Amino acid sequence: MHLNMLKAKIHRATVTHAELHYEGSIAIDGNLLDASGIREYEQIHCWNINNGKRFTTYALRAQEGSGIISVNGSAAHRAQPGDLVIIAAFVGLSEAELAAFKPTMVYVDRDNRITHTNHSIPKQAA
Repeated sequence: MHLNMLKAKIHRATVTHAELHYEGSIAIDGNLLDASGIREYEQIHCWNINNGKRFTTYALRAQEGSGIISVNGSAAHRAQPGDLVIIAAFVGLSEAELAAFKPTMVYVDRDNRITHTNHSIPKQAA
């Protein structure tokens, strides 16, 4: 049996561009891709914190250090510059692989610069 598990997420990134007439995807600062382990052309899920819209697309690599989070193509209807988004990728793991697996979380500031990374999410308190 394989389980579909969170592989990586980029938490609360700020959308810098929404390009309706650019070929689809989300262009993501290459530093964020490297830190998260998300690969170019990998399927990703994007959840817009501002408006609640969700969509699935794939990652494109933007220039390293640019801070770019560009929502492109039809997905540009789901986000606008200034919106906060969570970008996540998932992986299928066997029970044996799951025992040693930890997801990678990348946290960013308002300029999409990495503030810290983690391999777990703090437990939610009551």
